[in-house]
Amino acid sequence: MLAIIDYGMGNLRSIANAFLALGCQVLVTRAATDLEAADAIVLPGVGAFEDGMRRLRELGMIEALSRQVLDRRKPYLGVCLGMQFLASESHEHGVTKGLGWLPGTVERIVPEGGAFKVPHIGWNDVEVVGFGPLFRDLAPRPVFYFVHSYHLRPVPESAHLVTSRCWHGTDVVASVSLGHIHGVQFHPEKSQAAGLKLLRNFLDSCAHEAPHA
Repeated sequence: MLAIIDYGMGNLRSIANAFLALGCQVLVTRAATDLEAADAIVLPGVGAFEDGMRRLRELGMIEALSRQVLDRRKPYLGVCLGMQFLASESHEHGVTKGLGWLPGTVERIVPEGGAFKVPHIGWNDVEVVGFGPLFRDLAPRPVFYFVHSYHLRPVPESAHLVTSRCWHGTDVVASVSLGHIHGVQFHPEKSQAAGLKLLRNFLDSCAHEAPHA
């Protein structure tokens, strides 16, 4: 069973429908206790980092995520804002602490030249640069749909965790993998066949993980 966390920031219907189309049992939930029964966890989201962390905290999700993902090693997929939450902190409208699972910061995209606009909205190819199960059997430069103004910037020591990048007037980290923890800046649920294949790969990777009781 896949738990999709609903904290009021994101189009949950599209990502839930994508997993349902893949034959996955899905529970969209605001209850931290529901994560206990989940085999894997998806945290989507759009909007401001500070608002998202506050809402997760109010729902008791931060402690629950730490227990289920870090301690019990349940597979995690963060989508867009859900990927940015992995960082140590965000510099969006001040400084806000993230989950801190990946050393790095979330910063505003600053493109070179005037050809690239912020927010970054639309289709962009990504370059797969590191091993990650999410990109298995996909093209070396698959195309995905992006909507964001801020991006995750890992510290140099964490650069090996980056699995894909894209160019939007500057280098943008498009995905990361830390063992059973994955994040994608783009929206696979809006990315047609490539997005569905990536979600299928996530589900397949979950089968190889054995959460600890």
